[in-house]
Order: sequence, then C-alpha cells, then structure tokens
Amino acid sequence: MTIQHLLLVEDDARAAEMVRFYLQQEGFTIATAASGPMGERCFQQEPPHLAILDVMLPGFDGLELCRRIRQHSNIPILLLTARASDVDKAIGLGVGADDYLTKPFSPTELTARVKALLRRAYHYSEPPPTAALLGGPRLQLDPARHVALLDNTPLSLTLLEFKLLEVLMRHPGWPFTRQHLLEQVWGYVEPLGEETVTVHVSNVRQKLGAEAAVFIRTIRGVGYAYEETNP
Repeated sequence: MTIQHLLLVEDDARAAEMVRFYLQQEGFTIATAASGPMGERCFQQEPPHLAILDVMLPGFDGLELCRRIRQHSNIPILLLTARASDVDKAIGLGVGADDYLTKPFSPTELTARVKALLRRAYHYSEPPPTAALLGGPRLQLDPARHVALLDNTPLSLTLLEFKLLEVLMRHPGWPFTRQHLLEQVWGYVEPLGEETVTVHVSNVRQKLGAEAAVFIRTIRGVGYAYEETNP
C-alpha cells in the first residue's frame, strides 16, 4: 500500500501553505480545504491516508469534522489548535483524533508526528533517498552519495553547507526566506539567528567562486533562490 495522500483543512492561508510546502517536500500529495464543509467534501471525493484538521474552522469546526470523518473512516487524524488548555486537547482526542499539535509548531515536529501516525496505522516506511542528481550542467548535487560538483570538480562543503545547497536546489527558482532555511536546515522554530543563514550562504558562495551569483540569487526583502543560468 502506497501511503502518500493527505488532507489538510486549515483556514489560515499562510499556515496552510507552510504545512503543504513542507509535507510535499517529504513526498506526500496534499489536498487542502479552508472550512469544515469543504474539508468534508474533499474527504468524500478522495479519501486520504491521514487528515490534518485545524480546530477553529468556518462552517463547522475541526472537532465536528473529526466526528464526521470517524463515522466513515479510521484514518489517523491530527488536530491543530491555538488553544493550549488540557480541556481543549481532551475534547479533541475524545472525538476520535489520534494526536494534536498546539500552534505555533515546528514544521519538523509536524512531519515527525505525521510519519509516526502513518507508521502506527499502516506500517509506513519512508521511501529511500532519490538517486537523481540535482542541478544543471555545471553545478550538480548527488544527495545519495553526498557529493557536490562544480564543472566536474568536487566541492568541499560542510554538512550544513551541503544541506543548505540541497534545499535550494530541490526547488529551482523558489524563493526561500531565511526563516524557511533555518527551519529546513537547522530545525529552528523561532525567528532568531537568521544571520547564521547569511553567513552560511556567504561561505557556500565563496566555495562556488567568482560565478556564485549564477547559482544562488539574492532576492531583496525575501531571501535566496537557486537558479543556474545556461552558459
């Protein structure tokens, strides 16, 4: 059984995009909805392997949606709540939820909870690392062998520098904020230490040499993106 399809019901567009972005990077497909009724329709149209439900939703809330899903399915359900009281958590688990996360949460913690629930429900195992090379004709990354090549010459990168470059190169043209990179590479949650990202990007650029700007583009007011321009 291939485990890949998740349902996310979250009315905060920014939060939904963040969750969708990180889970897609883990190889999942994500159906999204912004209200209780929309979430129920998505569940009926394409039953997911796991559902992530915000508690506070328009139409009817995540607790009611959880009850309705439980009438038809035993899929794992993870609740997201901004209310930290034990009473709210107990109510949520009492309607059939399997776990909960209190906002704000780390994307790393979210993906770990999702995978743990899938393992318990389906004996899910993560797919092996892809053997595909990342990059273009000049700059190439081999994540499986942890090798970076520039014009067929190996680059001497630290573990963090390699991970930073890998995150950027997996999504060519995608603008990453420093906070996104902190979460992806270092696992930080709070918006602190963003200067660390700046320093590591600078170090990677030094190792890429005079044409570093060809590969790592600074997007003013946003952050960085990988783009290899053909010669």
